[in-house]
Amino acid sequence: MDAQGRGRADNIDPADQWVLNPNTGEYELRLTPSAPQSGVPRPRRGSPANAGPGAGARARRAPERESPATPGPDVPGPRRRRGAPAEPPPGRRKGRTKPKKSKAKKIVLWTGGTMAFVLVAVSAAGYLYLKHLEGNVSTTDVGDAGKKGFSKDEAFNILIIGTDKRTGAGNEGYGDKGSVGHADTNILLHVSKDRTNATALSIPRDLIVNVPDCPTKQPDGTEKVIPGTQNVRFNTSLGQDGRDPGCTMRTVKEVTGIAPDHFMMADFNAVKTLTSAVGGVDVCVAHAVNDKESHLKLPAGKSKVEGEQALAFVRTRHSFGNQGDLDRIKVQQQFLGSLMRKMSSSDTLTSPTKLISLAEAATKALTVDTGLGSVSTLKDVALELKKVPPKNITFTTVPVLDNPAEKVKATVVVNQSQAPAVFDAISNDVSFTAVKQKEKKEKAEVAARLKGNRSAAADIRVDIYNGGAPPGSAQETLNWLQNTEGVLKSSQLGNADATLSKTTLEYSPDQADQARKLADLMGLSASALKPGKSEKNSQGLPAIVLTLGKDFKGAGVPLTTPTKAPEVDKSTADKTVCAS
Repeated sequence: MDAQGRGRADNIDPADQWVLNPNTGEYELRLTPSAPQSGVPRPRRGSPANAGPGAGARARRAPERESPATPGPDVPGPRRRRGAPAEPPPGRRKGRTKPKKSKAKKIVLWTGGTMAFVLVAVSAAGYLYLKHLEGNVSTTDVGDAGKKGFSKDEAFNILIIGTDKRTGAGNEGYGDKGSVGHADTNILLHVSKDRTNATALSIPRDLIVNVPDCPTKQPDGTEKVIPGTQNVRFNTSLGQDGRDPGCTMRTVKEVTGIAPDHFMMADFNAVKTLTSAVGGVDVCVAHAVNDKESHLKLPAGKSKVEGEQALAFVRTRHSFGNQGDLDRIKVQQQFLGSLMRKMSSSDTLTSPTKLISLAEAATKALTVDTGLGSVSTLKDVALELKKVPPKNITFTTVPVLDNPAEKVKATVVVNQSQAPAVFDAISNDVSFTAVKQKEKKEKAEVAARLKGNRSAAADIRVDIYNGGAPPGSAQETLNWLQNTEGVLKSSQLGNADATLSKTTLEYSPDQADQARKLADLMGLSASALKPGKSEKNSQGLPAIVLTLGKDFKGAGVPLTTPTKAPEVDKSTADKTVCAS
């Protein structure tokens, strides 16, 4: 019988449908008798009908040699060592046949092969689906306004922008008609390095700011610098005169001193699609709402909103507080906290339907910078944010005052007596909630660096480098130390090899007294002191190393890092507060 005959359907073992090809390491499908057979050799069967072609193939693989008479027509007899007695003739024994697989073993082998196929199919489908999601995400190149990649080992700042651009059906009643898409809702999200806490700082759209010059990539790949403007609303940092999200990022840095690493931008449709994807978001109002402007209708107490109603909720301002934007910000913060809880709930995470809907909605709704432009990077961001306990995600707003230049109060300005402390806390990774310190012992060891003897200022030998401070800072510090503080054994050695976010002071153990004294003079915190090695100065003498980082504010200006955040009006993501 030929090879096709060997594969009769009534003889096919279910365990043989999927077999492992030892040459490729992959499972291959054995097709029906009418189809070509797999290249993987099949095990020989004990039936004489299976001898022909199999024997020929074996003959081609090895040279012919004389052998004893075979005990059966298909199975060759065993080789006999020289001098060993011959095996007795088989007599009435039947030819040897392959033992039949047990039913249980057949099932195990069959299901194992099928499972391998399913895993391969799912992996392929998963890859294709990720590529599909990748195509959903829109990106904008903001140049040096943001970072090129995302690090899972550092604190990070993401500027979340909601525009007032009318896109999609049903949005005619929202935003400014014909708007190019201004920065209507703005939240600077800071996630701490140790992932114990996060701060969501809302920036009012009507905050009066100076928008800096903004290099903007054009569709043809060229770069155009859009001139900055003074004393304008924050929301004009996007859309106005062709400004992109990079301009809004630069404006945030101008106002707060905090540089966003990335941005995420969405329009009205994002609120509708995301809330529908998770099956609605729980909100609460202190009194019944029937807003003619936004068309929001809700009874007093708790409700679930999604789609059009969810958008109306975050757009409503005439029914809350003093009917201004600051009270609407509080409502939006409440809504975002609830959305975060719903997205991370077991109800969402255990539902494949909701997860797929959420993935589709999120990727279609977002425009991000090129540093976040891949689905895998967005997944990393989400997983890092998920590590932060909701009770330690703080929502607060830039402290502001009514604009004193206006008779009719329509805009606000930064409250210079309160806001700098808020900005400093965020810049220095300080939580606005009481978080449990992971390493109390390490914290005590750092604090202990400032405990001990101090040398005289005249005994301090220090080399000064600029590691990210404004140009001329190292020379300015040298002049101040020598002429004002009596640190005469000091020298300025130009720029450091690396840029630092914070000023550091490195010293060897026998120079600790000099380091403590210089820390006192500079106003450095214990965390700025780095026990290690000193270096040789120009005279070949050991010197401590002062490297001025981006936090440097000027010679003689203290650089003490805050250890406690200021008291602010805030809410946290774990609690529902009824809007009033």
